[in-house]
Amino acid sequence: MPLFKRKPFQLLEAPKDLDQNELVFQVRFTKEVFRDYQDYLDRLNLYRQRVWTCKVTGKSNLTYEEALVSEHRAAERVQQFPDELMAPVLQMIQYSTLTLRDLVDEIYAKLQEQLFVGIELFGKKDQSIYACKILKILGDGGTTRYAIGWLDKDKKVIDTSVVSAEDLVRKKPPYSRYILKAFVRESTRQGLPWVVHEKLAKKYGISTVPPAKLQNNGHVSSTRDRKRAGVNDILDIENVKKKRKTKEEEKVIAVPIKYPIDDLLVQPAADDPIFADRPPLCTDFKVPMDCVGDLLMIWNFCASFSRLLNLWPFSLEDFENSICHKESDLALIVEAHAALLRLLIKDESNYFMAIQKKKRKTKITLVNWAEYLCDFLEMGNQPELSGRLTTIKRGHYGLLDAHVKLSILRELVEEALLTGAVRVRLNEYVEQQQVLAATKRDQIRKQKEEQHLKKEESATSEMSQIHLLENGKTNLGNLDSQENGVRKEDTTNSKDAKRKLKSNKEGFAEKGNTASGAGGSLKVQKKGTTRSKESQEKTTEEQQKEHIEREMEKLSIRSSSLGKDRNHNRYWMFRREGRIFVESLDSKQWGYYSSKEELDALLGSLNPKGERERALKKQLEKLYNKISNALQKRSKDVNQKILLEEAVLRRSTRVRAQPRDSQATAYLKYVNKWKEG
Repeated sequence: MPLFKRKPFQLLEAPKDLDQNELVFQVRFTKEVFRDYQDYLDRLNLYRQRVWTCKVTGKSNLTYEEALVSEHRAAERVQQFPDELMAPVLQMIQYSTLTLRDLVDEIYAKLQEQLFVGIELFGKKDQSIYACKILKILGDGGTTRYAIGWLDKDKKVIDTSVVSAEDLVRKKPPYSRYILKAFVRESTRQGLPWVVHEKLAKKYGISTVPPAKLQNNGHVSSTRDRKRAGVNDILDIENVKKKRKTKEEEKVIAVPIKYPIDDLLVQPAADDPIFADRPPLCTDFKVPMDCVGDLLMIWNFCASFSRLLNLWPFSLEDFENSICHKESDLALIVEAHAALLRLLIKDESNYFMAIQKKKRKTKITLVNWAEYLCDFLEMGNQPELSGRLTTIKRGHYGLLDAHVKLSILRELVEEALLTGAVRVRLNEYVEQQQVLAATKRDQIRKQKEEQHLKKEESATSEMSQIHLLENGKTNLGNLDSQENGVRKEDTTNSKDAKRKLKSNKEGFAEKGNTASGAGGSLKVQKKGTTRSKESQEKTTEEQQKEHIEREMEKLSIRSSSLGKDRNHNRYWMFRREGRIFVESLDSKQWGYYSSKEELDALLGSLNPKGERERALKKQLEKLYNKISNALQKRSKDVNQKILLEEAVLRRSTRVRAQPRDSQATAYLKYVNKWKEG
């Protein structure tokens, strides 16, 4: 059980009068049950705070769930401790007054020096070494001998012998100081003096009666009483602190760690690369920090379903500026509200019935849009929004706070997500994605088959060339034998015969060379043609693959995070926005990266030994080209806007007029080109 601020923590019991059919809230990892949602949230927030300590390892600054994971892993290591050593080790622990470090060192040294009944090792027999097990320790006039049992492959005793210590060879110990330290913590209920759990003591026959020097009226004395009594065997707090400060180095056997592990458990190592500093986040949002999540969600929904809403897409920057704008009847804001309200009317849902009762027309205009919005707000049970009806009815929507405007739009988006039109569109997207995924799989399968056929053709071509060369060598050999025969003929005809044979041989050699040369040139030409054809096919395949991926990306509505860093911060990348957004664990803090240099620095700061940062780094590397292109494109657009603004400002200064073409006020000129007639 994790410790709360290094003290024991008691979980809440379930309500006694709980009905089986009653709806309740349950904490996933503690199974605590709550009737009240606020109590459940308060408890969950407490568990998310970094005030918890792993009871077994002593690691602090953890969340409750991280401490549970740490305890579970430590318990698994403790369970690997050899059963035959449990009794002697627990005997050393019971009522020891040493500090944890000294106790572990003492146990480790004794286990290295002494042999105990039940441990497995190797013994010398007939000038060979075999596996054995100590069955009994025999004392004979000061000389210690051991009764051992020889083991077979299944670790069963097949024979016994009595040997001396010189005939025994130890195995590598299956424990380390780290495991011993965790074992001491896990098996005890009190420290200084260490007291073993009663169940363990009873199971392994460990005495539960304290030594006389630790007894005070029949009980183990407290730390304060022992300090006052001045017991020499017990180290006081000052000595403990001094000993910890004095670094008396000892050889510690490091436990090999299998990475990746939980990021918060990763410790710096000598072989670690030099990690770059994590770049600072830009937080220059115009809306309040706790509203950034709603801003991104609403904008992403409008951008993803723009065709369905008949709403011309707008940038996140323009949307943020419009939300913070204090003037009413801003075109971008009016069109966004009107598009969502029209969708609800077409769905003929509760909102449609409400406006029917008021006998309103179904056409929303720039003049009457506020009335339709008030009708929607009157349907809800949110006092915070209902209390703003008067301001909206008076035509002062722009004076509302940014968080109120975003809350209204969030309610509209949540209702829009429940409409039939959105569900149908989502189903269409899913079906289209499935078709594209099937096409992609077929393309990959065809590529594999073509590669296999090319390998077979290449092997066949090589074999035919080998046969051609062998035939050429054989024919040339026959001509050589004919030449040798001619030498044996009459010398009078030798010159003519040699001349004839030479011409024949040269002609055949020329044929062979022509064949091989032609074959070589044809081979070169064929290779060149094949390579160009292969490159063209490869380019076409890559283009098809990229086209499929782009189409699948267009059909992707749900935005998934890129991953998390060691502190559980989430990283987001939206398809239509060239920034990487970073969300804190509690969703109350936001920031972003907007340049390729920041992306490179972020990649260089992630430690792949941690589970979360390893996955995040892998995802960023996979999408590196796409993300870096989006970041560079946005940076280029921003620079162009700055240059245009400077040019407009210089021009307006010359003519002594206010600049009207500033990019910073582009949201004021928004026009919905897809607006329904």
